[in-house]
Amino acid sequence: MYKAVHPTHSYTQMLKRNLSTDIYERLKQRIMYWEYLPGSRLTEEALCEEFNVSRSPVREALGTLVEQGLVEKEPHKGYTVRQPDMGEILELYDVRLALEMYVVEWLAVNGMEDAVWNKLYKFWTDICENQPRGDLDFAREDEHFHEALVAATGNQILLQQYTSVIERLHYIRLMDITSDDKWIKTCNHHLKVLDFIREGDAESARNAIQKNIYEGRKNVDQAVKEILAKTYMGTKPRT
Repeated sequence: MYKAVHPTHSYTQMLKRNLSTDIYERLKQRIMYWEYLPGSRLTEEALCEEFNVSRSPVREALGTLVEQGLVEKEPHKGYTVRQPDMGEILELYDVRLALEMYVVEWLAVNGMEDAVWNKLYKFWTDICENQPRGDLDFAREDEHFHEALVAATGNQILLQQYTSVIERLHYIRLMDITSDDKWIKTCNHHLKVLDFIREGDAESARNAIQKNIYEGRKNVDQAVKEILAKTYMGTKPRT
């Protein structure tokens, strides 16, 4: 006699994890793109109603946001979106710098695929020569450049760690490149990094990427103030 097949406990747990991951990703995007202002309260009841789910996946999603440092949980107060922490932001820049200095050194020593190098070099040369287009997302294109370098190492764990850091800095970096002068300076930095990688000059590649990242890091305090001012005035930073 055949027995009816029912979902196993592990299958049910997998579905819950998928739900909580989806909710986490959607809430994270709202925080990153300033749909939720710092200090905004997130309640389990409202989120359960919005996503039409039980408390379990919502609680797991909120717990992950707490672990990622995007949300705080206080006894008897619930969950709130964290205020930008300058000390933490600067530490993230330090981690980013350490990772990228390793990346460019690795690429200078071990080489980089011609197709990837040529594509990046052409794109940034065009920007330098033709000036940035008005419809270009400066912050996103800059992120794509750095992510492409990390991906070129072929180290997936390194890429995952780097992506986690850069996601947490994204809302700051929206204010990083705000003028044509800064954009052209960024272009030149990128081309120098690529030149040194192609030449196999690890030390110069490390110095060039350090200079590039320091340009953004030194403006962090002003960027945070501008973002908060624009946000609370009802003007979200460009995403």
